[in-house]
Amino acid sequence: MTVPTHFRAQRMLRSPSAAVAQGARSWFPKALWPLVGVKHCFAGLEGGKAPLLAVALSLAACAAQPPPEPPLSYPPAARERLLRIAEAEWIDWGRQDAAVIPPDLESAPANFPRVLAYWRAVPEGAAPIARNRVLYRENSPALWREPAWSAAFISYVMRSAGIDAREFPPSAAHAFYLDALIADAQRFPATAPFIPHEVTQRAPRVGDLVCADRSRVPLTSWRDRLAETGRFRPMHCDIVVRVAPGVVEAVGGNVRDAVTLSRFPTDAGGFLLPRPAGEPTWFAILENRLGRLPPWSSPPNTEGPAS
Repeated sequence: MTVPTHFRAQRMLRSPSAAVAQGARSWFPKALWPLVGVKHCFAGLEGGKAPLLAVALSLAACAAQPPPEPPLSYPPAARERLLRIAEAEWIDWGRQDAAVIPPDLESAPANFPRVLAYWRAVPEGAAPIARNRVLYRENSPALWREPAWSAAFISYVMRSAGIDAREFPPSAAHAFYLDALIADAQRFPATAPFIPHEVTQRAPRVGDLVCADRSRVPLTSWRDRLAETGRFRPMHCDIVVRVAPGVVEAVGGNVRDAVTLSRFPTDAGGFLLPRPAGEPTWFAILENRLGRLPPWSSPPNTEGPAS
């Protein structure tokens, strides 16, 4: 399905997160618990209606969670690999341009192993892989149409570049890996590899993630996400690969059903301009500090989440 805007609706796994798409509290990856804090051990216990035993067991589970280890500082080679891999994937998909409506590429049998590799990079990948193996065997035109794989693509690029799950927790949902990155930046502001910034406070640079909210009532600041950490929200992030006067070029997955290059206009200072009505709303720039932290380079000017 091709839509007039850049991004197709993000469709989550039918189980257990089908309910999430209906607005329910999401399933949240256990591997991310130490990064986002203990408050999410209370998921489902809100409102004072939970049995006392359930509350006690939840407290015990929270207490058992070890504190997260500090993030590692990666060499510049990791950043360079990340950008090479993102660009190589775009080239493999035929250098797709978001301004041009492409053929139905994701359902082409030749692209089956490409999307499968993206799903192998996330813990939620087993179910969509199993479903689409059947569709591939049947030569079905519905191949890889469900669920959306844009967050799996970002996770694949990070993993292939050698970024460990500790520093970039892979997820089938942009919202969930962003929750972990934001929590890491708050807990370890001097050493976190990714730092969130307001769209009005940072001009995107090569390697950054530019993130937009696709909801009907979108977030306009990454800080608004703090009140709903652990809940699904339809989002999309792209990896910035080039910056020029008046434009940012970024590569993303599942954009017009392919890995696609998008061009986003900027003002004279290099800051992203608001998206047209009906398109996703910018709410965060994730500064990429891979290869730019000690001992590999001098500390950056910003040492924590930007206000």
